[in-house]
Amino acid sequence: MRILCAIFLAVLFSATSFARPQQQIPPPDLASRVPAPKTADVDSVDHIMFAIYDVISGPPGERDWNRFRSLFVPEGRLTSTVKREGSDSIRLLTVEEYVNGAGKYFLTNGFFESAIVNKVQRFGNIAQVFSSYESRHAASDKPFTRGINSMQLLFDGKRWWVLSILWDEESASNPLPKEMAQRSSAPVTQQ
Repeated sequence: MRILCAIFLAVLFSATSFARPQQQIPPPDLASRVPAPKTADVDSVDHIMFAIYDVISGPPGERDWNRFRSLFVPEGRLTSTVKREGSDSIRLLTVEEYVNGAGKYFLTNGFFESAIVNKVQRFGNIAQVFSSYESRHAASDKPFTRGINSMQLLFDGKRWWVLSILWDEESASNPLPKEMAQRSSAPVTQQ
């Protein structure tokens, strides 16, 4: 009998909780927790994709890390796959951890990264972009590596945000797919 009463009360509670209007929780004020972006960096998927590559690219020296921070939600993540003697693992970084690590490297090393092909899938206010890339030590050099960035983006009604970037580098056993390996005469972004 107790079990039947408990089941009845659980069903009754569930039914009444669904009947009540759900409280709308306002979205967090993301903009107050990051540097102000350049409007042209965050007004479209194409522009935020360009900004991601542009802000980290350049000759040895400082990068505009506030511009970089302005592209991401404060809790954004950057994750790379890491190949080590027969096993794969990941390196999970916050935006600040990336700034600190890459910032030290870029002070003494040129780094130029650009998209080859961006494949965008969008639904409502979210977008997933598979972006093949080439990395160079100087703008005129041949690429020293290529790979694919998987980027998750969010539109908050005013601007685009980067939630996360996950990447893997090309290797002999992991070549870029043909459709992601060559630029076409069309714009870099494909829907």
